[in-house]
Amino acid sequence: MAIQNKTSLKSDSGPGVPEAIPQMLLKISRQLKTETMETLWIFPPLINKRKEWGLIAIGCYTEGASRLLYTARYSARREGASISLDAQISEEGEAPVDSLPRVMAGVVKRSKIDLGSPKTYMIEGRNEKFQTLLTALEAKLMEVVEL
Repeated sequence: MAIQNKTSLKSDSGPGVPEAIPQMLLKISRQLKTETMETLWIFPPLINKRKEWGLIAIGCYTEGASRLLYTARYSARREGASISLDAQISEEGEAPVDSLPRVMAGVVKRSKIDLGSPKTYMIEGRNEKFQTLLTALEAKLMEVVEL
């Protein structure tokens, strides 16, 4: 029996860069048209104080029954009031639509860092669904914590 050595990270390791995911989604929508996006998988970011690293996977429609899979990796850093965001969006290949959830589960299983499973968002090629997701993420940024 193999022993898995996963590092568990707590979400209280710092504030991270909460604006990074909405900014990444905007970058993704500029490179990949919203009407081609079927599904987004947003993996929990790795946070260390005022730095953050993350992964977003995007399943895009093709002419057939398969989907093109893209990944968007980012690293973000907050310094004072400014944010730096380094983004890389790559086409990973084409896969049958029913295999993508298994691919995402495999990413989590093979990871040496136990961040958890991604949140899945069905965009279905509809700009209003994408905009609703952006609005919800931006609203979280504006929430005031009550003491």
